[in-house]
Amino acid sequence: MTPSEAKSQQGGEGAPRSADRLTLAPSAEGGCASKDTLRAAAIDAGKAGVLDRYAADYPQGPHDQPQSMCPAFGSLRVGLRMRRTASILSGSACCVYGLTFTSHFYGARRTVGYVPFNSETLVTGKLFEDIKEAVEQTADPALYDAIVVTNLCVPTASGVPLQLLPKAINGVRIIGIDVPGFGVPTHAEAKDVLAGAMLAYAANEAEAGPVAAPKERSDRPTVTLLGEMFPADPPGIGLMLEPLGLAAGPVVPTREWRELYAALEGGVVAAIHPFYTASIRVFEGAGRRIVGSAPVGRDGTAAWLDAIGAAYGVAQAKVDAAKNRFLPAIAGALAARPVAGRITVSGYEGSELLVARLLIESGAEVPYVGTACPRTPWSEADREWLEAHGARVQYRASLEQDIAAVEEFGPDLAIGTTPVVQHAKSKGIPALYFTNLISARPLMGPAGAGSLALVVNAAMANQARFDAMRDFFEGVGRADTAGLWQGTPVLHPEFKAKFAAKRIAAAKAQEAVGV
Repeated sequence: MTPSEAKSQQGGEGAPRSADRLTLAPSAEGGCASKDTLRAAAIDAGKAGVLDRYAADYPQGPHDQPQSMCPAFGSLRVGLRMRRTASILSGSACCVYGLTFTSHFYGARRTVGYVPFNSETLVTGKLFEDIKEAVEQTADPALYDAIVVTNLCVPTASGVPLQLLPKAINGVRIIGIDVPGFGVPTHAEAKDVLAGAMLAYAANEAEAGPVAAPKERSDRPTVTLLGEMFPADPPGIGLMLEPLGLAAGPVVPTREWRELYAALEGGVVAAIHPFYTASIRVFEGAGRRIVGSAPVGRDGTAAWLDAIGAAYGVAQAKVDAAKNRFLPAIAGALAARPVAGRITVSGYEGSELLVARLLIESGAEVPYVGTACPRTPWSEADREWLEAHGARVQYRASLEQDIAAVEEFGPDLAIGTTPVVQHAKSKGIPALYFTNLISARPLMGPAGAGSLALVVNAAMANQARFDAMRDFFEGVGRADTAGLWQGTPVLHPEFKAKFAAKRIAAAKAQEAVGV
């Protein structure tokens, strides 16, 4: 899915040319300039509006960027999970390799298109022509409803204008987005970049005239669910909405294009993941009400059902009937599988606050909750509840803060990202990787009430094994002194400092000449 060989080395007539602007290309070693240089170049190249929008939607601080994976992984994954949707990347070859590897590692079985470039095609504007040609070759309405074209860091910094691509070719929609690592803080928020762009496109289509009906359509008013979740959660939410005379609508990001229209039809949007700012802006523009938090645990479910009922104007008697039906079942499930222990929670998926709520209602002590995502109005109810129950909530948490929490609280279990898990286990503390072992479980309603207890209790029960391993390996050294030695190794930190200074100087020299 790459463009055909170019017949000319120059961009065609009318092609965007960037030779008069500050441009960037990868260095000879394949690395990129610093994010500050990339950001400055993008602004000079006409991308200031895009970066300003991202800065407003995804506020930074107290850290400029959490240590998450490349953000474009999130938007790429959304596109690859949609049926009849093609994904094309434009970026450095090393970035594209890493993104496609990670995507397929997480189960994608779809082709990823790649439009390569070099310094000449980037500077002359020929890269845009190559992208346009790739899109034209791919736009087969028998195969695709939409094509997503993504600029990674270097094309964004060089001002490659995806907004000039046709809105549709042969009836196939063209969605162009910029997802630079220096503009979108986390991969979770990059999901919103694409979901919001698709929702906006679909909303314009719906305003212009009739659109395709979804395959399944409820005869009751629906609640659109915003944010990826375990597959069993949406049906469970639907069961809890039934006594209110409501139904669960599509989950955004959707799995096919026509579901976007059904998502826009929902009178209320449940922001299960509260950081989908661009998507929420589209929903609010369509006059939809937004409800934060989620039906997690007994307290969370009761508050959520009240909020949904109020947003839809449902009689309180119906809301109470739903609570009377489901809250005892949730309380019973929590009591049947209690969790006893101190647990720190951190991650970058965006559901960390919900997981912490469920653990606390299960009986655990959770003194710290860190999330790489930002604070938004739609997570306030969760933050207030957690703080009232003794948890310290850290938005835009850094790895250093997550590790410091493990050191400060000495938990019985640490839930977090890979390096947090590694740090905890090195100290003999059981730990679980949030993404694969926690978020890949139901959380909502009665089904989610006891789902975490099994894996959490099993992990904490391994403390004796960790103690045995720690005692066995005690005294073998750490870092530079790891291993068994006849004598203690002599460290030379001055050598490290000397060569570190040389590397820093070389990097600054490269940046000064714009490579």
